[in-house]
Amino acid sequence: MDALSDTLERQRLEEQRLALRALLARPLLRGDDTAFPLVRRHAAPLRDWLAREVGWHLQCERDFVRLHKRPADSHDATRPARVGRGAQRKTFNRRRYALFCLLLADLERGDSQITLGRLGEGLGQAVADPALAEPGLAFTLDHQEARRDLVVVVRLLMELGVLVRVAGDEEQFLRRGLEGDVLYDVDRRVMSALLVTARGPSLLALEGGDRGGGLEARLHALAETFVPDTPEGRNRELRHRLARRLLDDPVVYWQELDEHEAAYLTNQRGVMLRRLQQATGLVPEVRAEGVALVDPDGELTDEKIPAEGTEGHLALLMAERLASVGAEGVSLDEAETWVQGWQHDFRRYWRKAACEPGAAYGLCRQAISRLAALRLVSRRDNRVVPLPALGRFRVQSARTPDDHGAHDAGPSHRQPDLADPLSDE
Repeated sequence: MDALSDTLERQRLEEQRLALRALLARPLLRGDDTAFPLVRRHAAPLRDWLAREVGWHLQCERDFVRLHKRPADSHDATRPARVGRGAQRKTFNRRRYALFCLLLADLERGDSQITLGRLGEGLGQAVADPALAEPGLAFTLDHQEARRDLVVVVRLLMELGVLVRVAGDEEQFLRRGLEGDVLYDVDRRVMSALLVTARGPSLLALEGGDRGGGLEARLHALAETFVPDTPEGRNRELRHRLARRLLDDPVVYWQELDEHEAAYLTNQRGVMLRRLQQATGLVPEVRAEGVALVDPDGELTDEKIPAEGTEGHLALLMAERLASVGAEGVSLDEAETWVQGWQHDFRRYWRKAACEPGAAYGLCRQAISRLAALRLVSRRDNRVVPLPALGRFRVQSARTPDDHGAHDAGPSHRQPDLADPLSDE
């Protein structure tokens, strides 16, 4: 009986780990997702763990579950929303985010079915508002580029389950405009779960929090939570903030933490990392420069390196080259020159369009954006500066047996800062 109980207990913990990993990768799971039954089955312990460790709420409905996951850093612009895959992947910019919000407002007031053309007309009317027209936001279905932005936003809404296509095809709409219109069903219950804030915007307006102060002040007011002015309350808020960063960010550098965060993580590092590791399967790695929770399976990241394809190869080449430059980094122009050289060296292996004249400009910035999203480099004005984690991509000369004596006689080349994350308990 003991063996049977142990087996059932291990199975239960493994299912909870898989469910939690699915929620971290896809905070909104619909009923047709393979992980949906697991999350529903273990909803109670998952809800307790998330509330205790990271302060996130888990909403479970009949046909979807929603993890109310708030980013640790709302100013981080390195990981925008994306739709599609490979060369067809489209990245969200400020304009597409603005259109996304306007579409949601229009859908909230509209019928249970709507066409793509009707959504476009609604956007055209919305941007006529002087508050939106003044900063330069414009939209008209007459331009194909505007229709493309609309289709990108609609495809994200389809991925989220807010819109379900009934008839038509977005590609026809791009080519033929209203003659190729598309019809959608609107799922209002899923749409109502999209917004994740500590306080509703309407409550903020009633309290006068949206008056003055600009966008930053309003965003801060929407995300601000009540923290009891007690040692326990402050410690809990610190634990939640740090756990969110460890789960969200590829690496957390010590130099980026304030005094209280650094002190808490130093004292509670072992216990905290152990709980996160047991629940998620992520492997902690602690060095003098920072802490990372590594996913050996690569399931919880939307950016991978190394990766297949031309862009993946280019990112690896860029990482290796940047790892050998000094702390001052290089200029974007210099990095673009590297790409031009690689276009010639690897033209047999790269896709044809990537080797055409003029492609180096976009390829260079795309590769650097990928490295920045992985917290391997940072952008400072017109320069690219390597961060400590990029050091693992530095290529060193292979040792030979004759080198052993020289290395033994000299200073140690081992990483002196590698530490067991659980040894401080």
